[in-house]
Amino acid sequence: MILSCQNINKAFGTNEVLKNVNFHLEEREKAALIGPNGAGKSTLLKIIMQEMSADSGEIIISRGKTIGYLAQHQELISGRTIYEELLEVKQYILDMEEKIRIMEQNMKTVTGRELDELLASYSRLTHQFELENGYSCKSEIVGVLKGLGFTEDEFSKKVDTLSGGQKTRVALGKLLLSNPDIILLDEPTNHLDMDSIAWLENYLLNYKGAVFIVSHDRYFLDKVVTKVVEIDHGNVRMFQGNYSAYAQKKAQIRDAEYKAWLNQQQEIKHQEEVIAKLKSFNREKSIRRAESREKMLDKIEVLDKPVEDTMEMKLTLTPRIISGNDVLTVTDLSKSFPQQQLFSHIDFSIQRGERVAVIGANGTGKTTILKILNGLIPADEGTVELGSKVLIGYYDQEHHVLNMDKTIFEEISDDYPYLTNTEIRNVLAAFLFTGDDVFKPIHTLSGGERGRVSLAKLMLSEANFLILDEPTNHLDIVSKEILEQALNRYTGTVLYVSHDRYFINQTATRILDLTNQAMVNYIGNYDYYLEKKDELTQIYAPETVVAAEESSSTSKLDWKQQKEEQARQRKRENELKKTEQDIEKLENRDKEIDEEMAQPEIAVNVAECIRLSKEKAEIAEKLEVLYEKWEELA
Repeated sequence: MILSCQNINKAFGTNEVLKNVNFHLEEREKAALIGPNGAGKSTLLKIIMQEMSADSGEIIISRGKTIGYLAQHQELISGRTIYEELLEVKQYILDMEEKIRIMEQNMKTVTGRELDELLASYSRLTHQFELENGYSCKSEIVGVLKGLGFTEDEFSKKVDTLSGGQKTRVALGKLLLSNPDIILLDEPTNHLDMDSIAWLENYLLNYKGAVFIVSHDRYFLDKVVTKVVEIDHGNVRMFQGNYSAYAQKKAQIRDAEYKAWLNQQQEIKHQEEVIAKLKSFNREKSIRRAESREKMLDKIEVLDKPVEDTMEMKLTLTPRIISGNDVLTVTDLSKSFPQQQLFSHIDFSIQRGERVAVIGANGTGKTTILKILNGLIPADEGTVELGSKVLIGYYDQEHHVLNMDKTIFEEISDDYPYLTNTEIRNVLAAFLFTGDDVFKPIHTLSGGERGRVSLAKLMLSEANFLILDEPTNHLDIVSKEILEQALNRYTGTVLYVSHDRYFINQTATRILDLTNQAMVNYIGNYDYYLEKKDELTQIYAPETVVAAEESSSTSKLDWKQQKEEQARQRKRENELKKTEQDIEKLENRDKEIDEEMAQPEIAVNVAECIRLSKEKAEIAEKLEVLYEKWEELA
């Protein structure tokens, strides 16, 4: 055991955030800390780091072990460059290297015993230098910076000029390079693109210390953690396994607890009815029996009713009218900004009922495409055609669709004047805005609260084509799952940008990957994209324009041909699977016939032998055809 939290309690006024919290981490264990927004996750991390004091309880860290912490928001103040900031973590190695160089110079000028002593010191120091990975120190720094999404031309940027997200990535790099025995991470994936998140997953999986992560990224948690610590209404419970295992076990426990409570309530009610009936007889014997039952009832340890999450969004998306089959056609679209070409000559189309995810590294132009589709910025080249009866509902991650000077109530009432005050309050209550909260100005809200207002407007819009830019940002896991269910039930069409791989896996029917200034189409969810990524990127989006021009005609297939080719490939894979199943079924029947014909009672039955022989011959013919088909498909 490397870290232990024992009986931690913390309250803010009358709000008990943490109640008698107990859990521990083992060496090299990777664990998640999860719970809804406001549950006390960040508070617990700060208590562990002694940045905040608990009301009672104890934090125990094994003797001699180091601990590092990445908070959600970083305010790095430094005159150094990004590279210099990370190099500072390894200053002790640089000092060691400098000392080794000085020793090497001194060896030229000393002799005898002094030289022997210097050689011994030199040997010890170089051995220590090797143990500290000194020879690859600088390449390790470069690897971490690139892994976290920094390009080499950004290494020389001053830290003071960076955005909040970039500073968080620098702080994460420093923390990883410092190699503490325990790492605490608060939402480490918030400012990383998909490639950087995948890199961080591998880094943490191979990390030799213990890792304790607060994250709403369920795909990330599934990959990294083997234990989940859940905060639920101030109480903590531990689950073995990754996030998916936790979710399944949690549902089972909640169901079992509710059934146990319901059964006990029924039993109590039954006993109370029996007692009342016995007393109504008004006889000495029946009264004594009633009193006996009352004593038994008093001894029952009454179960608390399982707490239901009443604070959940209630989201239903319903199109007002049905659009035509062709919802969106984008042809030859290009966009660049000064000194940056985002994408060029991309084509794609979307059909009614599809849920299409646009993915790609930061800065490739995903949000720009959505803004072009919504007419917020012009394209340099190309056309955008909306189909018949298409009504767009837009959700943008910066919430520019919201008027910052209005209150929440005004934002809804001004856009939907036909709603009564009661109807508006009911809608806002479904998105967790009740009482005087509805009169808060938009500019005072947190990112998550603004997101809920935008979702409320989206629900009221009755649009049949939803365009969503990072819709899960700032949402807790429960809210994400509610949004997933709403989109999966939605009968309209959805196009969205997201970095949330679990969300994409649950909702997308197709993925468009914006890479190397081109668009690559994948007919499937995120797992399918991972499987086909290298192969299809090489074909449809080679790394350079020159490579694209010089590549074969296959590389020049347009988007529709990509789609047709992938559809054929999926069909072929399905046919291959069915053929293998048919072969297995016939081969098993062939073996059964051999066993039947070997039985004495069948061997003397001429009619049955003829029937089985005929069936065996038919099987042989069918198998011959299937074997040939299998060879073609495989």
